[in-house]
Amino acid sequence: MYKYVLVPATGAASDPAVFETALLAARPFSAHLEFLHVRVDVTEIVISMSTGGLGGGGAVQGVVDKLEAESKQVQAQASRLVEDFCLRNDISRGAPRPGEGLSAEFTVETGSDAQWISEYGRFADLVVVGRAQPGREAAMEVLEAALMDTGRPLLVAPATVPKTLLGTVVIAWKDTPEAARAVASALPLLERAERVVIVSVVEEDEAREHTSDRLLRSLRWHNPNTSVRQLGRERRRPVDVLLQEAERAQASLIVMGGYSHSRLREVVFGGFTNRILSGVDVPVLMAH
Repeated sequence: MYKYVLVPATGAASDPAVFETALLAARPFSAHLEFLHVRVDVTEIVISMSTGGLGGGGAVQGVVDKLEAESKQVQAQASRLVEDFCLRNDISRGAPRPGEGLSAEFTVETGSDAQWISEYGRFADLVVVGRAQPGREAAMEVLEAALMDTGRPLLVAPATVPKTLLGTVVIAWKDTPEAARAVASALPLLERAERVVIVSVVEEDEAREHTSDRLLRSLRWHNPNTSVRQLGRERRRPVDVLLQEAERAQASLIVMGGYSHSRLREVVFGGFTNRILSGVDVPVLMAH
């Protein structure tokens, strides 16, 4: 079960949807939510700008003052969003102790968002982040770090908060270690879901994909209301087949492996993963 959930608190307008999605995962287990805010490292930025010919001491100090003021403003906004969220949902703050119910804390670090998400995320049961938007490279770096560098499951929150994660959970099944880890990571939610649908896309020359049947036998020990849907491609891309089935099933959550196809990670995610994140407004639980 999830007892310690890590959530970035960026101070952006997208934070409340991420917080609410995290709460959907945390509430069934009376978990602790750690909201992590990462302040900009002003010194590092100024050093970088100075090497590019920023100018004299007065100009440098002016930049420092401006960046510090902006950093404090963003931190204050992040703190307010967390405080409002906790008050609205009756979540205790302060110095909670394990076993005392749903709780939260607000932690501040300075430096790189991706670095601190990686470091804190390795000790969390679940990391919850928002979906990266076009042009937001920093958000994509956080998404990548949370998936690839923590060794922990990642829940990607949609822009619109669902009513529950525990309705119909769709598993995008491939016979790979990544998909198997995603299923194992999702077991606390799979056990409590109203139903679980294992979706496997079968190639035209295959009669049946048998590993999905093995997964079915295993998962029925956790949730008897589990079924398999084996679907043909019919000249469509597998990801489009999956998304259409998830929409048809009114999925409340998609579970899948997270795949990177670049050895140098110049391309953060493969086409399948990227299409899932951009193609459906449903929470996605991934593991790498």
